[in-house]
Amino acid sequence: MKVILNADDFGRSASINAAVIRAHREGVLTSATLMVAADASEDAVALARQTPSLAVGLHVVASGGQAVLPPGAIPHLLSPQGLFPDDGFALGVRYAASRAALRELAGEMQAQFERFAGTGLDLSHVDCHQHMHIHPAVFDLLVPLAEQYGARGIRLPRDELWPALRFDRRQAGTKVLWAIIFGILCRRHLARLRGSRLAVTDRVYGLMQTGRMSESYVVETLRRLSVRSAELYFHPSTTPEQERLGPNPGDLATLLSPLVRQVIDERGLELATYPSLGEG
Repeated sequence: MKVILNADDFGRSASINAAVIRAHREGVLTSATLMVAADASEDAVALARQTPSLAVGLHVVASGGQAVLPPGAIPHLLSPQGLFPDDGFALGVRYAASRAALRELAGEMQAQFERFAGTGLDLSHVDCHQHMHIHPAVFDLLVPLAEQYGARGIRLPRDELWPALRFDRRQAGTKVLWAIIFGILCRRHLARLRGSRLAVTDRVYGLMQTGRMSESYVVETLRRLSVRSAELYFHPSTTPEQERLGPNPGDLATLLSPLVRQVIDERGLELATYPSLGEG
């Protein structure tokens, strides 16, 4: 069984960058997804170049973050400060209802792929900040760009509801809603990917425990893992990022945990990346 352990938000801050590199060098992290327009993106790229064993993907921002293009180029999407709104639902409606917004988003997404290409890093895989790529209109823009720019994989967040509820019943209603919505959309996207060379894992864990990928949860997940491949994604940081479900030192501690490493070794799990899913 192959297991990808990925860190989102690489490039967002210096503390996240430091956590990503430490989790890879000292822990079990195998890959990270880069926010190419974020404040610390240049530092992240420099660190990635110094750490070639770390697979790096593109964390496309289509909500809740900085854009590559200026506000005047995509006025239907951004605030005057050049930021996507944090309201994913409102943005989703806009992407579904406004052709102008969707055209602007297509241009912005291509600009983000171009900026990643300019780093010279190999493009491991793609996903979106706040899972905005699960929106059908965004997904249909993302797939051809991922293929054009040589990505090897794409995240489909197919988490498991019942094990997550047995572990933690907090926000049970939200988790049930997520399971229904993400389940329907991921089935749609799997059909869209037929014939594509983009790899997907059988499961992705992190949706139900966003911001709380504790050692106990990850150990339990790894111990019962029975699929051929899985991704577990984290939001590690060396310092709290002032977000309830955002980057946090707890996720970093889990990635550095000797017990997590022990379970991986005991079960014979192969630490993997999206490019390695088709190997062997």
